[in-house]
Amino acid sequence: MTTPPADTRTDPDGTTTAVWRREYPDPVEDVWAAITESERLGRWIGTWTSETEPRVGGTVSFTLTGEVDAGGEVDEPADVRILACEPPRHLRVEFPAPDDQAWLLDLAVEPHGTGAVLVFAQRLVDGMKVEDVDAGWRWYLDRLGASLAGTPMPDWSAYAPA
Repeated sequence: MTTPPADTRTDPDGTTTAVWRREYPDPVEDVWAAITESERLGRWIGTWTSETEPRVGGTVSFTLTGEVDAGGEVDEPADVRILACEPPRHLRVEFPAPDDQAWLLDLAVEPHGTGAVLVFAQRLVDGMKVEDVDAGWRWYLDRLGASLAGTPMPDWSAYAPA
């Protein structure tokens, strides 16, 4: 099963945000670890390093490695700014983008039955449409699910736009 396409919402400032909701049978703490601990994060998307303890207002050096499984290459490290971090429930980060319009990503983890639900949101910068990022984030969220379950990673070809 793949992650459903993103919903969109219009934020109070008029910007559009793409939102994916994904349920996992794993406890909140395990999902939190998979999205914040470098070694766990590396299983499905990439790793981070920092010369100091990561903190709100600080940055970590993030290296996207998951693209290799889609036929791409490991990206150069990028300085990702931590805007909010409230373990084990909320993480908000700012990714630099090639066009100098930072990507704002907001991740919320909440209990759901005996598992957890992850609400993953990306604010769409000027000129970006949900279709520009939907397939990639659905693939990565399914990779997160596979890493939690210990199952094989999904094949990018099932997500790649035609």
